[in-house]
Amino acid sequence: MGLNLVALLREQGVRVVAVHRKGSDTRRLVELGAELVQSELDDGGALAAAMPDEVDAVFHMAGDLSWWKLHEKEQERVNVGGTRNVVQAALTRRAKRFIHTSSVAAYGLGHAVVTERTPSTAARSPIGYVRTKWLGEREVDQGIARGLSAVILNPANIMGAYDTRSWARLFFLLRDRKLPGVPPGSASYCHAREVVKSLVEAVTRRRTGERYLLGGTDATYAEVAVIMGELLGVEPPRPVPALVLKTLGQINEWVSHVTRKEPDVTRGNAELVCSRWSVDPSKAEKELGFRRVPLRQMIEDSFQWLKREKLL
Repeated sequence: MGLNLVALLREQGVRVVAVHRKGSDTRRLVELGAELVQSELDDGGALAAAMPDEVDAVFHMAGDLSWWKLHEKEQERVNVGGTRNVVQAALTRRAKRFIHTSSVAAYGLGHAVVTERTPSTAARSPIGYVRTKWLGEREVDQGIARGLSAVILNPANIMGAYDTRSWARLFFLLRDRKLPGVPPGSASYCHAREVVKSLVEAVTRRRTGERYLLGGTDATYAEVAVIMGELLGVEPPRPVPALVLKTLGQINEWVSHVTRKEPDVTRGNAELVCSRWSVDPSKAEKELGFRRVPLRQMIEDSFQWLKREKLL
């Protein structure tokens, strides 16, 4: 999603300094006209050096998205420690605004409908991604208590251009007939372009400490698979019972202790895709101009970008 943000800011003529890890593929950032600075999230000095003094806005979008139990230590380093360091760098450089991209997962799993008033259960979650996204938000809250002008945005599932490893993977799995079955759950989706528009709009909204949920286009995973299958010209597989997926996730996690390789289906993401949840984005619609996009349009936009890039 970071590339979508850089593209929008550059369209608006904004100078963008993009921090990247050593060895990252920066080709698209260069094409978009971003200025590149190399730093690791645990190098607070380098992060502060990368930021211009009194920078107009810091967009913190880095995160570890793994749902694998054995990846939790690294996840804490990135999602919690990394956020702490970026917040400190922003305070050091007297950043005028801090926009933190979190996730609806920070509210915890098990809610039928999530609003900004929903009490989070993430602190007690056994799933590292859920817990560390919540802990990352606490780092931002502590920065706010020290004078940081910050807001937090919590997107649901994001679809759109520049995605090759998130929801776009479903295209590849369907194309290659490697998807064993469709999960029984449902979820909320948002378009990457609308998400980054809301991030930029949040810069000028001077309310500090607010949270905004982005989503509201709700669909079952079966509906998503049907549309993707139509675009690819393939028949999607049949639904998989929740018990089968959850059992597979547990077995995969046991096996991964031996292989040390992250499985496609973990206990955590099996729990997620077997649940049914939605997001109410009313607050973001009212205050940030967020727009819900029809499911088919989101999927088609992602599909067409992959085709233009000759990835499909």
